[in-house]
Amino acid sequence: MTEIPSPEVEQESKLARCEAKIGYRFQDQSLLLSALTHASGAEHRLASNERLEFLGDAILGAIVCELLYRRFPDYLEGDLTKIKSVVVSRVSCAKLSESLGFQECLILGKGMAQNADLPASLLADVFEALVAAIYLDGGAAEVRRFIEATIGPEIELAEAGELEGNYKSRLQQLAQREFGSTPIYQLLDEKGPDHAKCFQVAAQVGGHRYGPAWGRNKKEAEQRAASNALSEIDEEQTPFATD
Repeated sequence: MTEIPSPEVEQESKLARCEAKIGYRFQDQSLLLSALTHASGAEHRLASNERLEFLGDAILGAIVCELLYRRFPDYLEGDLTKIKSVVVSRVSCAKLSESLGFQECLILGKGMAQNADLPASLLADVFEALVAAIYLDGGAAEVRRFIEATIGPEIELAEAGELEGNYKSRLQQLAQREFGSTPIYQLLDEKGPDHAKCFQVAAQVGGHRYGPAWGRNKKEAEQRAASNALSEIDEEQTPFATD
């Protein structure tokens, strides 16, 4: 007969599994335990990951802002804000948690543990809680390493317009559905030396041309122009500078 591991042994196994997944060994195991403990599996709310999630959200935002500031020195505030809002979103954090396999490490109440499909919000919470736990245990350098390793690829995808949907694809679907027309992209201007040209492109649907956007290549400029058009259609401020 297979021996069922005790709750203590199972808990230790989950902590070790999480450390292997993130490539970091905690000096204070209680921090890791708190980060992985959902309120449903905690003796009281203060023993859950809720407080760590609060701190992790702020730490994640600050480090991602610095990464973006240094990585994209030519981007305006609106450009940086657009990328940040995507990569630190709850959707992104939940996706990263799932890809890292954190769902296998969570400490949940019996009712929640029997749920095969964990809520995305729960997965997002544990990612932010682990950010805070690593920061408190190992300091700024360790948490920065973790964030760069996990968020770095997301930044590249967001910068290329490939997260939160493809803007050109979304505009095409909307234009065909709402206006019975297919968007076209007009090259309005280009500047800079051959090795570092910038291109200005505007999206046009039917007879209406939307606010243009600059990009480091035509593909990027078209994605940004599509994003501007979507924002205008929704009567929101355009995320990319039009001049």
